[in-house]
Amino acid sequence: MNIYVGNLDFKVTEQELNEIFSEFGQVDSARIITDKYSGRSKGFGFVIMEDESEAKNAIESLNGKDFNNRSITVNEARPRKDNY
Repeated sequence: MNIYVGNLDFKVTEQELNEIFSEFGQVDSARIITDKYSGRSKGFGFVIMEDESEAKNAIESLNGKDFNNRSITVNEARPRKDNY
């Protein structure tokens, strides 16, 4: 399951994101989205967890939680809409 993680502190690393989700199960990947010009975090990312029950547990447990002094938003990622 692809999980959206928003309102991240700009200093959060992909390793930290992986660690917090690993508490709930196997993490396949953790990516923080960065600006392609500056390389700076955009404050959100995506975590992929294979096991759906572990992913849902992580979403329920982490949504609204304080992580690095920010209340993070965690939910199932929705397909991206192209702006055509």
